[in-house]
Amino acid sequence: AVVVVNSDTKSDIIVANAGSNTISVLLNTGSGTFLTQTTYATGTYPESVAVVDVNDDNKPDIIVANLGSSTVSVLLHC
Repeated sequence: AVVVVNSDTKSDIIVANAGSNTISVLLNTGSGTFLTQTTYATGTYPESVAVVDVNDDNKPDIIVANLGSSTVSVLLHC
């Protein structure tokens, strides 16, 4: 997913890492590069991510579909 995660108006990247059961958030520096990834644990074999404000706090939350565990992970404003 490509979305502004940290309110700086620069598009950041969120990817599912199926092999390590994590997602990675890469923050855009604005100069054509990204900061070192930050990883967050998910369920087994995360397959896809979506970003939406699920708790109405005006901050992006990350929703992860975990194929291996047939679950959904919700990461509130990572």
